Amino acid sequence: MEFLLLAHISAGIVALLSATLALCSGKGGKLHRLSGAIYFWAMSAIFITAIPMAIITGNIFLFLIAIFSFYLAFAGRRFAKNRKGIATIIDWVAIGLVLISGIAMWILAVIYFLAQNYQYITLGVFGFIALAVGYQDYMRYKNRTVIGKRRIAGHLTHMMGGTIAVVTAVLVVNVSMEPTWLWWILPTLVITPIIFWWNIKTLDRKN
Repeated sequence: MEFLLLAHISAGIVALLSATLALCSGKGGKLHRLSGAIYFWAMSAIFITAIPMAIITGNIFLFLIAIFSFYLAFAGRRFAKNRKGIATIIDWVAIGLVLISGIAMWILAVIYFLAQNYQYITLGVFGFIALAVGYQDYMRYKNRTVIGKRRIAGHLTHMMGGTIAVVTAVLVVNVSMEPTWLWWILPTLVITPIIFWWNIKTLDRKN
């Protein structure tokens, strides 16, 4: 557990730094692509370490959040690489897993609500986002609309979503103020409007 935790935290630091570098660098340039690749592999390391830690501690909450967070980074990278917008088996499997995780989060939210655990709010919000993102990606691939500006917008949305997950982790680890659930959803509330604005700006571009 100590090794996994150390690797998990280290990967989180790398993910946060590389995400910042990717956002500040010219889109499509070498630095942007390199920092984006480092970010993806750092998110992969976060996922790979989070899953066994969740299993060892019996933390279903962490298990589901890890799947959801990694999907965002995975799908974001796929949108960057898959210029034709044609889904492969791995894309469909990933979408299926994030949809299942969203449903599972809602089920766990009900259990937490009945147990008067206020993290049901966090699970309710994240479950909704997981289902909304998964369904949207399913429709995008089904209708083959993940091309051009829509592909770029999808890449941006998912990568920023993964970054929200990293920022959230840093926040909840370092802030112990009540209510705890607020710190879990605060980055989502703050950054999501920026993602929407960026999407509109991207889709409105003439080229």
